[in-house]
Amino acid sequence: MQIIKKVLNSSVVLVEDERGVERVLLGKGIGFGAKPGATVAPEDTDRVFVALDDADQRNLVELLAQIPAEFVELTRAIVMDAEGSGIQLDPHIYLTLTDHLHFAVERLRRGLRVTNRLAWEVRTVYPTEHEVGLRALALLRERTGAALPDEEAANIAFHLVNSEVGRPAVDSMRVVGLISDISTIVTHSGGVALDADDLHTRRFLTHLQFFAERLFSDRLAAQDDDLLFATMTAKHPRAVATAERIRAFVLREHRVAISDEEVGYLALHIARAQSS
Repeated sequence: MQIIKKVLNSSVVLVEDERGVERVLLGKGIGFGAKPGATVAPEDTDRVFVALDDADQRNLVELLAQIPAEFVELTRAIVMDAEGSGIQLDPHIYLTLTDHLHFAVERLRRGLRVTNRLAWEVRTVYPTEHEVGLRALALLRERTGAALPDEEAANIAFHLVNSEVGRPAVDSMRVVGLISDISTIVTHSGGVALDADDLHTRRFLTHLQFFAERLFSDRLAAQDDDLLFATMTAKHPRAVATAERIRAFVLREHRVAISDEEVGYLALHIARAQSS
């Protein structure tokens, strides 16, 4: 049994069960005319429960009380689109993405422009999430009249990636930021023109995605594969030199030592990109 503790807006209420566990309940019209102390009708398939387990989430819930219900409904539509694209999301996306969408529209109406300098990397590394983000912008424009720039799709994609079930628990912003830094090193030091339409570039960026996720989740290869590293050094010294610059950069900026095996694989992908 769920008892309403607080009505946040017409689509969001704070409820408590018989054990005193609080949750956010989202559903179209769920809060319309509802009063604290009322019992919530049996759950149907259109309702979503979001658990509360820390102070930050509670603060975000309070913020939802100040956000028009249309943004909750918009997030619901985006989540359904994402799930239709095979993306399984944690329910907390309803809190974080709703807040982000409302803030983005308010920012636009105030004439504030924030440039996402990682938009190209997001589009390339997380193409499915980015496509959902683009469709979300069209839906946002249709429902609110707010025409956000296409690069905002990358910000929506960040929220989707960070909420994906089964993905390593790392911040996608850090992942894409590292990919951008490494891509710059490869472009300037390795003489590689990265092109998202090139097969070797896409393979390289995919490798960087998994490399960055392993780095930030402390799962980099610890053993040195001397054979691969030695082979790459002999056959592709230019690619290895670029990979060594990446090793030095990661150690300096992130305080993580990369093994010869990781350097060898980086060099392998760099050599392929150099030959394309």
